[in-house]
Amino acid sequence: MKPYKKIVLAGGNGYLGTVLAKYYRNLADEVIILARKQKPVNGNVHTALWDGENEAGWTVHLAGADMLINLCGKNVNCRYTEKNKREIIRSRVVPTELLGRVIHKMVNPPKVWINVTSATIYRHAEDHPQDEETGEIGYGFSIDVCNIWESTFFKTDTPHTRKIALRMGIVLGRSDSVFPRLLNLVRFGLGGKQGDGQQYMAWVHEHDVARSTQWLLDHPELKGVFNCTAPEGAKNTDMMHAIRKAYGAPFGLPAPQWLLEVGAIVIGTETELILKSRWVMPKRLLDSGFKFQYEKAEYAVHDILSVRE
Repeated sequence: MKPYKKIVLAGGNGYLGTVLAKYYRNLADEVIILARKQKPVNGNVHTALWDGENEAGWTVHLAGADMLINLCGKNVNCRYTEKNKREIIRSRVVPTELLGRVIHKMVNPPKVWINVTSATIYRHAEDHPQDEETGEIGYGFSIDVCNIWESTFFKTDTPHTRKIALRMGIVLGRSDSVFPRLLNLVRFGLGGKQGDGQQYMAWVHEHDVARSTQWLLDHPELKGVFNCTAPEGAKNTDMMHAIRKAYGAPFGLPAPQWLLEVGAIVIGTETELILKSRWVMPKRLLDSGFKFQYEKAEYAVHDILSVRE
């Protein structure tokens, strides 16, 4: 008998949703993905159509769920034009408001609602790590997004649903997200430090992300804001060195800030994603007794590179 009946992943067709669906398919009777595009049934993983804006037939899937994880949000890996800024905010706020309205009215709502937000809410930090209790909120557009997002999440009244804002670091895995891009730089001899290399990277292995959501589900006393990042932050220069060493690359050309700024314009992104120092500590997870399987960057890199492509 599986420990859970139903796990629901809103906006779950992306990279992290795929990771979570794979993790929970062996732990739950059914995994429901709320998505804009239908996908074939894959064992006990089903897709329910939704547009993230309107109540419709998908709402029945929330009833009796052990956990809802909301993963909605336009990728921030883009230029911060006014149009993109509006869409980045809207794609986070509107689905969160919608889920809140539906859950508020339900007789048998999900027991737990995890909203995956972002660890980039904290200030640029090279002096000491930022935790949930003493961390200092930063400034700028990406922080504004996080503040609006979390306030939207917590303002909804859901008396029978425990709520957790999971401030996610950069998720490392082989199939997508940041790691394949860093690995490609290493492959082509460009895997040196970016900028001065002293900026911290708030990272977390994809398997620890999945394990942390199960931990939060299994501990009903836990609610509120949680950081989801590995306990040991890695400086950019150290992360690139770990990847080069594990891959067997003898050297990697560095990318100075001016070159990154030019490159960011060419590929349509922002240098903040590379140069901001995110040094974030998962204090509340650690205090609750959660043990990370991949605490150090080199452990995570070795594991990811051991996975067959």
